[in-house]
Amino acid sequence: MTTGEALAHATTRLEAAGCDTPRVDAEFLVSHILGVNRSALLAAGTTELSLHDSAELERLIARREGREPLAYVLGDWGFRRLTLAVDSRVLVPRPETEVVVERCLALLQGAEAPRVLDVGTGSGAIALALADEHRGARVTGLDDSPEALAVARENARRTDLAVDLLEWDLFSGLPVGPWDLVVSNPPYVRPDEIARLEPEVRTWEPREALVGEGATEAVADAARDALRPGGALVLEVADGDAGRVAELLRGLGYDAVTVTKDLAGCDRVVEGVST
Repeated sequence: MTTGEALAHATTRLEAAGCDTPRVDAEFLVSHILGVNRSALLAAGTTELSLHDSAELERLIARREGREPLAYVLGDWGFRRLTLAVDSRVLVPRPETEVVVERCLALLQGAEAPRVLDVGTGSGAIALALADEHRGARVTGLDDSPEALAVARENARRTDLAVDLLEWDLFSGLPVGPWDLVVSNPPYVRPDEIARLEPEVRTWEPREALVGEGATEAVADAARDALRPGGALVLEVADGDAGRVAELLRGLGYDAVTVTKDLAGCDRVVEGVST
């Protein structure tokens, strides 16, 4: 089977399985098998796959047919300038969360050695991206899942970035600051919404990182005491929930409350400044 035939075969299988982007997924899978980037596939169209590579491709296609997230099938995923290990212990880093990092960097601009707290760090995506793109930042990531923290520690090792990672229940308050910035992508899917999510999300991603009531409120409330005066809180929020969360921050006494859209044009990031 040639590379071109493998792409066509994988695309047909994934389309039949209901995957949203079967051709793109197929390109990722075949690229992964060949150890090349996707742009190199066109040049490799007539290259014959070995029997081993063909068998491995079939194994990966079968996993993706079962609607396992592509990132889990591949074993890693890109987030801003980093490539992070991901599996079913953590959420897949998403493009909208990259906007969260952008807002954090904008707020930290000019600060030489800011103290940053990432609440619910998961794979470490936000914490590590901030450590990577603001080399003076002293970043701590919290998560209540030992399994997620194991992934985050592996990613810190892989990226050679220094972050502190602590097991911590976000409902028990936050570590003593003062922090210059607190950022969180907390669980915000309501229990009654989970059945409407794509199979990749509802079946495969860790439920405790997705579904949670009161997490956003708990972080916002605790950050008031943990932030220095003039420090910032940055929250990723559910689609359609930005207005409510913005009012929550104003009610808690935050100043300069603003909302930022994600790449799809949805109100996704809410931030405020501690008084």
